[in-house]
Amino acid sequence: MNILLEFFVVTFRVLWAFVLAAAKWLVRPKEKSVAGQVCLITGAGSGLGRLFALEFARRRALLVLWDINTQSNEETAGMVRHIYREMAEEAAAAAPGVAGDGEKDVLPHCNLQVYTYTCDVGKRENVYLTAERVRKEVGEVSVLVNNAGVVSGHHLLECPDELIERTMMVNCHAHFWTTKAFLPKMLEMNHGHIVTVASSLGLFSTAGVEDYCASKFGAVGFHESLSHELKAAEKDGIKTTLVCPYLVDTGMFRGCRIRKEIEPFLPPLKPEYCVKQAMRAILTDQPMICTPRLMYMVTFMKSILPFEAVVCMYRFLGADKCMYPFIAQRKQATNNNEAKNGI
Repeated sequence: MNILLEFFVVTFRVLWAFVLAAAKWLVRPKEKSVAGQVCLITGAGSGLGRLFALEFARRRALLVLWDINTQSNEETAGMVRHIYREMAEEAAAAAPGVAGDGEKDVLPHCNLQVYTYTCDVGKRENVYLTAERVRKEVGEVSVLVNNAGVVSGHHLLECPDELIERTMMVNCHAHFWTTKAFLPKMLEMNHGHIVTVASSLGLFSTAGVEDYCASKFGAVGFHESLSHELKAAEKDGIKTTLVCPYLVDTGMFRGCRIRKEIEPFLPPLKPEYCVKQAMRAILTDQPMICTPRLMYMVTFMKSILPFEAVVCMYRFLGADKCMYPFIAQRKQATNNNEAKNGI
């Protein structure tokens, strides 16, 4: 094709993409069904991972839960089983009054199960061995939610190298291992969905959490490159969604504070709200979701403004040292634990 003609075609497609994106803002796309599909969630024992599990359970997905903490992972599984039982009871109660095709809505509840696995996603061999168990005991994974995450809570020069490595392994490298374990079958079937739960700190950074920001920037870069690779391979049946929330009130960053005058307008997100927004994005095959929407603007401004202008904005918002109270609390907690243990 003549390059000039091709340029006009590309321009039209770019403009059409804007039109489609605008249309999705006005008309909510229909959510796809994940009923009966195997959904694997890492870090499912607490926080966002637990809430993701409950949301997928309500949509009749077959759950595979990974977490390093066996007890908390089983607690999540118990909540999922409770949801399954409630749906089965509702379906059984409705069954006598359902005729014909209505039976199709009842039967899937009988086969819903949840499987738990204790897995340290920061260890490559542990991931591969657990993945092999999942394939043998459950089946192939259709929806992979890379959610597990950790934070060290130390300034760079005070952070032990082992904690820096741990943060990078869990928050970034684990995405490589889990994806390599389950993507081949998705490619073979041209069907699946990979969700990367990153952070707004994977799009822009702040002081005091260099290891966490680096790991989340790495996760974002991995996700974007993977998305492009799937497009280049014309595997349009495999969807990807990048989740980048602002500070979520899960306790992970307890003590983090921005300027007190600004905080009422930009409070920490409720975990339930964050997951609801992410689920809507996942089920409508939205490539990326930033919560709240203001994060899109912050990312855009960070990309076009001079660095000194960004610093001025950070200082005005109190975002330049927002992590310092959190780090101080973590340090105090560590000192208290050492004192109790007589160290």
